[in-house]
Amino acid sequence: MNNRIYRTETINNYMSLRLPQYDSLKILDDLMNTLNFQQSDEELQKAVHEKYPIFKEFERSFPSITFALATGVGKTRLMAAFITYLYTNHDIKNFFIVAPNLTIYDKLIKEFGDHNYKKYVFKGIGIFSQKWPAIITGDTYKEIMDGQTNTGVITISIFNIGKINAEIRKGKEPQVKRLWEYIGQSYFDYLANLDDLVVLMDESHHYRADRGMTVINELNPLLGLELTATPQVEKSKGAVKFKNVVYEYSLANAIIDGFVKEPAAATRKNFDKTKFNPYEVDQIKLTDGIRIHRNTKAELEAYAKNENVRTVKPFVLVVCKDTAHAEEIKEYIMSEDFYDGYYADKVIELHSNQKGSEKEENVQKLLSLEDDDNKIEIVIHVNMLKEGWDVTNLYTIIPLRTATSLTLREQTIGRGLRLPYGKRTGNAAVDRLTIVAHDKFEEIINAANEETSIIKQKNIIVIDDDEDFGKEKEITHSKTMFDDFIEQQEKKKKFSRSEEKIKEIEREIQTAKAVGDSIDEVLSKPLNIVIPKTENNNNEDIKQENSEQKKREILKKVITTEDLKKPEIKKIITEKAKEKLQKSFENVSLFDNEIEKKIENAVAPLIEQKIKYTIDIPDIVVVQVGTQLKIYNDFDLNTFWFNYDVPTDEILIENLTDNEFSVLKEDSPCILPDSVQNILVNEILIAETAISYNKCKDLLYKLVNQAIDFIGKKKSQQEVEKIIYHYKKDIAREIIMQMNGNSSYTTPEYQVKLLRSSAPILQQDYTKFKEDEIVKYTHNIPAYEIKKKVVGHFSKACHTVYKFDSVPEHIFAVILERENNVLKWLRPVLGQFKIHYGGSRYNPDFVVETNEFIYIVEIKAHNKVRDDEVILKAKAARAYCENVNSLYKGTSKKLWKYMFLLDSEIGRSVDFSYLEKESETWSIV
Repeated sequence: MNNRIYRTETINNYMSLRLPQYDSLKILDDLMNTLNFQQSDEELQKAVHEKYPIFKEFERSFPSITFALATGVGKTRLMAAFITYLYTNHDIKNFFIVAPNLTIYDKLIKEFGDHNYKKYVFKGIGIFSQKWPAIITGDTYKEIMDGQTNTGVITISIFNIGKINAEIRKGKEPQVKRLWEYIGQSYFDYLANLDDLVVLMDESHHYRADRGMTVINELNPLLGLELTATPQVEKSKGAVKFKNVVYEYSLANAIIDGFVKEPAAATRKNFDKTKFNPYEVDQIKLTDGIRIHRNTKAELEAYAKNENVRTVKPFVLVVCKDTAHAEEIKEYIMSEDFYDGYYADKVIELHSNQKGSEKEENVQKLLSLEDDDNKIEIVIHVNMLKEGWDVTNLYTIIPLRTATSLTLREQTIGRGLRLPYGKRTGNAAVDRLTIVAHDKFEEIINAANEETSIIKQKNIIVIDDDEDFGKEKEITHSKTMFDDFIEQQEKKKKFSRSEEKIKEIEREIQTAKAVGDSIDEVLSKPLNIVIPKTENNNNEDIKQENSEQKKREILKKVITTEDLKKPEIKKIITEKAKEKLQKSFENVSLFDNEIEKKIENAVAPLIEQKIKYTIDIPDIVVVQVGTQLKIYNDFDLNTFWFNYDVPTDEILIENLTDNEFSVLKEDSPCILPDSVQNILVNEILIAETAISYNKCKDLLYKLVNQAIDFIGKKKSQQEVEKIIYHYKKDIAREIIMQMNGNSSYTTPEYQVKLLRSSAPILQQDYTKFKEDEIVKYTHNIPAYEIKKKVVGHFSKACHTVYKFDSVPEHIFAVILERENNVLKWLRPVLGQFKIHYGGSRYNPDFVVETNEFIYIVEIKAHNKVRDDEVILKAKAARAYCENVNSLYKGTSKKLWKYMFLLDSEIGRSVDFSYLEKESETWSIV
């Protein structure tokens, strides 16, 4: 044990830790002195959870805990404090620091290894002043392994896991895992065999992917210490919170305590993004962003002169959506059109496509942005500077057409949060980071004012109810009843002891599967039938009769489950099954008669099972036939709507924490890319693609000139240009509206196509707690548990098990099971129906087949019935039913109906027949 113990208070004093850093260090001290690392992971996890309730589990194959600190608070300095504490108090001498990318990797090497660097992390630590820690990197470890002496008092290995993962992705074994002759093993194995290895993970949300988790788990360290400002991982279904957080210090706390700049959003006064296309919004935001930048630059120079401190040279960060966009923006900034070319030599671009010397030169400029002799004032980037780029002079962020850059996530605004003087000055301009958000201003202000926003939310990790803590989950397969019937045959094998009997059962199973597959093939055969429509002519009655006759002939080809009982259909199924079995049996000649007999015995009962548990859901599509044409007539423009004031150039800046306003005023010239006539014509053609330039050219310029003449009354040319440029979308919209009012359409034609008469019933998997049994549908389930439980033991459902979203849905299933008039029902999987509404696919709550009808059923709360989405769904479902009924008119097939129910109508004492009547008297469309 090292004889010079540094207490946490001592480390705090030597390193001048901030309060959240010191709190984190005290938590590590508490855990190291109270935990018994000889215990099992389960026992350790329970002990940590009792001390720090937001912690749930290690999430790795070794003890690992996360400290979630906001960007700008100082995670790198905290890592150095952790290392100092573990060495001086617990004699731990081997540390492995993981960096997610090359930027952070290079930064960590400099901060941990360069004793003369101004940000060297061990400054003030006397125990390291005579004998420095040995720094081994992903580039130098080979030299150490070849026999060079390690003279450090402790060893800190710094590796870029991004490189290791990249080698794995290419199918290569990472170099760090390859055998090194000098020590007889790989450096990775050498580290994994150390009994005092501690892994420190910077920006640890990057190591939650499969490869990152696997590589670090294989090191098998004594302890893992994770640091991140983002204690969650983005998944397709939403953010997944870390379960191993022991301490959290959010951005909201950092803002309140004054450790970072105050974030603010800026927009142009009365800005309406709908009046401009995306390229124009970009140019306006860039112009106004530089106006803000110039104002900030002047304020910083004045502050430095007044306070006799060093001058901070601010710069602007422009966020682009892709490399092509970045190149386009750079070209615009360097042009004479942008502030007369002043920034042509003051802008750099950085993205992943850059290679070699170009990228290296730009990286070096980035690293020296705080230096006085670096003249760069604008940095354009594409997904390259999310983390690890620690500069204090970023004051303006301009996100261009990137939704993620406008959601106020810490990774986005975190690049500009660090304070240049280490603390707040009290000068608003010096202490403020401005996000230029013309097109998202209201959204950002509203989001920032939500209690759940990162500006105000003091806890991202929430202490959940411990009732389900530690419960293991499993997947339950919801099979169709037909598939379940076949699978039950396989279970007979378990109770058979004779080899001959087992073979007999195996043949029966093969036969059942072959017949089942043949039934599905017959039902799933594509039809692509178009029902002919009656033509309008003088022989209407004759045409109608011929059309109905032709329709009945076509529908004779349609096969539903009931049709499976027809002798000719049974024969087709038998032949298909025989072909399948002949391919599966080794010696067909020995079993010909047996095969025929088994198939004949199997077909009838399997058809009965298929009919019993299948609802025939027609697979239909509605398609337009031919092209619908729009004709525009000549007319004179009504100019009543074109009274516009000359737009203002004022910029509003609002703090996101206290909502205080400031206004930046400065007139800027209007630079038009084309004549006002061409700008308006082009805007009309972009907004309304139905208008043909060649066919409507004369009318377009006539209307545009009428609008310009009216707007130009008593105004200068410059004022007219400003109005046209600012309101061009409004002007174009009004002209289009009047053109549409003087237009007509050719009549469209539609066809309904029947692709399949009985689409396969899709299946779905559910999750449940392993300790839970499948609940019988008749049992009462509390509302707070309903979404957790898997329910089964049905007699009429098309699947073996379901989950329900609400108690009324569950009770409705109970009603269906006991109702004599209900034959079968199902909860369809998303994708079962091709019913679309507003660009989305509709998935009904239930489908119910009775003796007379088939119902699409939707259950909703009373306060939801007037929601636009609910109304659109109802219209789409009714249209589906009408189309099916139109197709099946004149046949014996059941009609389809849409049933809309209020959840308040559903109770255990209610009959389905009552709900049928209620749905007929209640309509939302």
